[in-house]
Amino acid sequence: MTALPHSRLRSSSGGTPVRGGATTAPERLLSVLGAFDHEHPALCLTDISRRAGLSLTTAHRLVRALTEWGALERDESGVYHVGLRLWEVAALAPRGLPLRQVALPYLEDLYEATHENVQLAVRDGGEVVYIEWLAGRSSVGVHIRVGARWPLHATGVGLALLAHGEPEFQESYRVGPLASFTPCTITDPERLRRVLAEVRRTGAAVSDRQITDDALSVAAPVHGPDGTVTAAVSVVVPHAGAQVPTLVPAVRLAARGISRALGWRPEETVRDGAGRPSGR
Repeated sequence: MTALPHSRLRSSSGGTPVRGGATTAPERLLSVLGAFDHEHPALCLTDISRRAGLSLTTAHRLVRALTEWGALERDESGVYHVGLRLWEVAALAPRGLPLRQVALPYLEDLYEATHENVQLAVRDGGEVVYIEWLAGRSSVGVHIRVGARWPLHATGVGLALLAHGEPEFQESYRVGPLASFTPCTITDPERLRRVLAEVRRTGAAVSDRQITDDALSVAAPVHGPDGTVTAAVSVVVPHAGAQVPTLVPAVRLAARGISRALGWRPEETVRDGAGRPSGR
């Protein structure tokens, strides 16, 4: 697998965090929190020290401070978990819980119409972050959970978000490197340019077997009050027998409903000259 573009402290696949040599107090504190991910939700002090790239003494001091504040919790066996205090703070993020609450009725409608995996995601740099997921009935492999990250070019929601990003960002992203997960993953910059143009033309993105060999996703952008694209919604179905022409209108309807619930009025957006690409 090639390197992920615009990677941060941890990999999207949940591997060992990439240590950038934390030297300041805030960096060391954040490296402790960055030691936890979906594949490592519970860690002992030694593991935290190793994954954060800190001495055991420093890790112990920082873990104690974070535990006292509520960012970490220690169970009876001495293992640490992310604390509820972080959840309370994260719930204040405007692209987190408030967006999920507005979108949920439309996501549920999309699920009832398809009975497949339904997802809501936002862009964070060169990655897509999933903030809601409704599990479908099919056995299609979906490597997604709330909080998971994947490169923009490899998912339907990512393509929908990337297609409406700032032109300068799109250009810098296209030149890569573009991570490959299956033989179908888009890794050619020119092909990605054509795909993004098609997403803008049709109002929907189709990602076919880019993450797994058996899944296809159809996504559509969600607009904020000023017309900028702030999120994307998608449905993930088995590649075999996927009815893309039927799925596209359903996904676009859900995205449009969420957009209107957020305050988007397309007729006003056009009249006021809004709708510029989002730089988020």
